[in-house]
Amino acid sequence: MGTREGGSLRRSEFIPHTPQDVEEMLRAVGLQSVDDLFQDIPREILDRYEPLGLDPLSELEAKRLLTQIAEENLDPRRFVSFLGAGVYDHDIPSVVSYFMTRSEFFTSYTPYQAEASQGTLTWMFEYQTMVCELTGMDVANASMYDGGSALAEAMLMAHNLTGRRKFLVAESVHPHYRRVIRTYAWAADLELASVPYDDQGQLDKGFVAENVDEETGGLLMQTPNFFGVLEDLRNLKDALGKGLLCVSAHPIALGIVKPPGAFGADIVVGEGQVLGNPSAFGGPLLGLFACRKEHMRRMPGRISGRTTDAQGRVGYIMTLQAREQHIRRAKATSNICTNQALCAFAATLFLGLLGKRGLRELAALIAQKAHYLARRIEEELGWPRRWKGPFFNEFAVETPVPPREILPRLRERGFLGGVDLEPFGHPNALLIAVTERRTRAELDGFVEALKEVTRSR
Repeated sequence: MGTREGGSLRRSEFIPHTPQDVEEMLRAVGLQSVDDLFQDIPREILDRYEPLGLDPLSELEAKRLLTQIAEENLDPRRFVSFLGAGVYDHDIPSVVSYFMTRSEFFTSYTPYQAEASQGTLTWMFEYQTMVCELTGMDVANASMYDGGSALAEAMLMAHNLTGRRKFLVAESVHPHYRRVIRTYAWAADLELASVPYDDQGQLDKGFVAENVDEETGGLLMQTPNFFGVLEDLRNLKDALGKGLLCVSAHPIALGIVKPPGAFGADIVVGEGQVLGNPSAFGGPLLGLFACRKEHMRRMPGRISGRTTDAQGRVGYIMTLQAREQHIRRAKATSNICTNQALCAFAATLFLGLLGKRGLRELAALIAQKAHYLARRIEEELGWPRRWKGPFFNEFAVETPVPPREILPRLRERGFLGGVDLEPFGHPNALLIAVTERRTRAELDGFVEALKEVTRSR
């Protein structure tokens, strides 16, 4: 309708309504100004609004600007990538891309009309089944925005289930996830308490036990965590009492490690980008979400169910819709009003192609390559791992000089060398991720490149 300027809303140049049109529409609904349309929004929210300061461009000008911005990005196909920290360079089978771009999948919308959406509802059901098998949970949805919002939604769900306001959040959770969690907590008036981690990079279980009280609604954690360390989930559920254990897990790692459900987790979420979705520009991503059966009526997101029609034929439907915001906005379990269906479809294809044995072999291959590289870096360069806990695909090393001095030189040699952890409070620490795409020659070449850039300094 308009943009905010000087404490009020003005008509946008992009909307073809004349001032007379606006005045007539306002008069028809009994309002005096555009501001009156937004009077239900709390003043504290409106006061935080800052105009974007965008000027209108012609189509030609917009194309030229976007092309210029795009050319500032590095083409990952020209580099050997060791980037990670939440988004990873995995191989995507050609058949996944083929089916994703078919018009019947690429353009499909929410399957409100089951009789016209059996194909979509069928793969959604299969996707949910695979997520349950991965996480060790009873029921899954299809699907959430990304791993960060999925963990925040788990917090809201735990609050709705327990009625408690206090949540423990592991400091080893991805910093971006924690920012999303803080935003959700602020809006829902929830209290957060940070759980520190030890020199192994794992959360402090003693701190959890000492800080659980009658107001604790649950613990939010991640494994492998932001530092790549696999967390020890044993006995955490017992320490929480009536609080819920909410775990964000790496779906490929679940091919070789016990799922959180085996340790009593109540809600399991994760980032599904690694399941057949490209890293692109850091998105779009895919949020996995699963829980125990007794909690499913409080679970956000869409659920596909299997049933039979009047002739006894198997069919698929949207189920438990009374939870949904499009049915009962005020009583919905979440205000999420769309999902990442195309990304979830890619994950379904990816997991279906691999199967149980293929996923296990993929996870084992990734772990083997990551440990090989970590061992070579420590033995030949003398760079120890920053955190000594067990890891899957990613690890942090201590560097003799700041990574910001190393990474540009690595790019000159064709390597995207990892993520500098200094902005996250850990100077002289480099986070390195390894996927199945890295060959033995690339791993060895990376070690040699690290030697060269530190010698030439």
